[in-house]
Amino acid sequence: MFSALRFYWTAAKGFRLRPWKSPYLRWRMETFFGGHYDQLDARTFWRLLWQERRRMAAFLRWAEKRRRAQRQSASKQA
Repeated sequence: MFSALRFYWTAAKGFRLRPWKSPYLRWRMETFFGGHYDQLDARTFWRLLWQERRRMAAFLRWAEKRRRAQRQSASKQA
């Protein structure tokens, strides 16, 4: 859950109260789900996230794993 909030906090910068209006999140959803989400509204945004919650959870686990590996690599170089 914490990794989901961390990803959301960084990905929705400037649109945290309206994530469906974030150009970055819309782009990520297009690449992740393979659809066209340029006219995304709140209802569609939340419905899509709910329907695809398992795939999103897997993505968030992967993103957290990558973040940890990147942080470890940076600490080894320093």
